[in-house]
Amino acid sequence: MVELHDASTIAAVIVEPMAGSTGVLPPPVGYLKRLRELCDKHGILLIFDEVITAFGRLGHATASERFGVTPDIMTFAKGITSGTVPMGGCVVRKHVYDAFQTGPDHVIDLFHGYTYSGHPLAAAAALATLDLYRDEGLFERSRKLEPYIAQAAMSLKGHALLQDIRTIGFVAAFDLAPVEGLPGKRGFDAMRVAFHEENMMVRVSGDTIAVSPPLIAEEKHLDEIFEKFGRVLDKVS
Repeated sequence: MVELHDASTIAAVIVEPMAGSTGVLPPPVGYLKRLRELCDKHGILLIFDEVITAFGRLGHATASERFGVTPDIMTFAKGITSGTVPMGGCVVRKHVYDAFQTGPDHVIDLFHGYTYSGHPLAAAAALATLDLYRDEGLFERSRKLEPYIAQAAMSLKGHALLQDIRTIGFVAAFDLAPVEGLPGKRGFDAMRVAFHEENMMVRVSGDTIAVSPPLIAEEKHLDEIFEKFGRVLDKVS
């Protein structure tokens, strides 16, 4: 892209460190580090979208920590309040912060605002959630159980409907064989059966189903989840 368009025309590169919305796609080994090197070489900002990956989903506070790559800007949401109250935000490296400190004293550093910015209820939920992550060791718990969730997911390997299984951290994804001529229908049917017949919440992306257990899940809960999903596969085959 740099060779095609010139680095001076590229403000930033935005990536999900683990592409969650597209079906739980872990990055190739070394990909994020190489991306960081290229952005540094050409003076391009690197932005991580960690709305899904931050706060324990990959066994660490952030995917940045897991992969050892520091972006210039990191967005977050969801996990900061455990989903109890809507909240989102971003953190930036010092050189980005400093760029906003060069104007005259009478000018607001970063002139922006939204109707519900800094809502006290959301802030209280975020602080309480962060305390629980620390006090209950939920990031460490997620990291410890990562091999178990991988084993549980792979126990479904061989089912006629499954084309691929992927796991990373505390999340698993299953690519389902599509219905001929009706892309996405198999995934939709699996989501419907999971919700209404197995009392199981899953995420659907086309014909891919993602399973993201809560970080407090124990081994017995993981066993139950994948047993239920096995029944889902049987029902939509």
